[in-house]
Amino acid sequence: MGENGPPLLEVGRVVKPHGLRGEVAVKLVTDRTERLAPGSVLHAGKATLEVISSKPYQAGYLVAFAGVANREAAESLRGTILLAPPLDDPDALWVHELIGAEVLDTEGRSHGRVEAVEANPASDLLVLEGGAVVPLVFVVDTTASQVVIDPPTGLLD
Repeated sequence: MGENGPPLLEVGRVVKPHGLRGEVAVKLVTDRTERLAPGSVLHAGKATLEVISSKPYQAGYLVAFAGVANREAAESLRGTILLAPPLDDPDALWVHELIGAEVLDTEGRSHGRVEAVEANPASDLLVLEGGAVVPLVFVVDTTASQVVIDPPTGLLD
C-alpha cells in the first residue's frame, strides 16, 4: 500500500544504464506509456523519480530522471522496480481489481474467486480457485467485487 494513498502498482523496471549522462533503459510491464511522460513521478522503494524525458528504445524506453545525471547514478538504479498509483480510468479493466472478485456466470452461478490473472497472447486468463481458467474475452461485466462471465458450454466442466 502506498503511504496515505492507494496501493502502488508495478509499472516497469530499470534494466540498465545507457550512455554517460544518466539515462536508463526501462522495460514497462504496462501498455500505459503515459507512465513515462515528462513530469510523471514513479516510486522506487522509499525514493521518488521524476521523468524528465523518455523515448522508445529497442524493446523498452530510454528514460532520464531528475537528479540522475551520470552513469554512476544510473547504474545505482539497475534492477529497480518502478511503482505508481493506479490510473483513474473507469473504462479500463484493471488486474489488481480482479484479484479476489467472485466469478459468476450470466445465470448467477458462482465459480469461485479470482486467484490470479495470467498473461496469454490470445487473451489474458482469469485463474480461479481450484485451478480453472477463463479467458478475459468471456468477461461480460464487472463490479467492485464480482466478475460476470459468459463462458462457452464445457469451459468450466
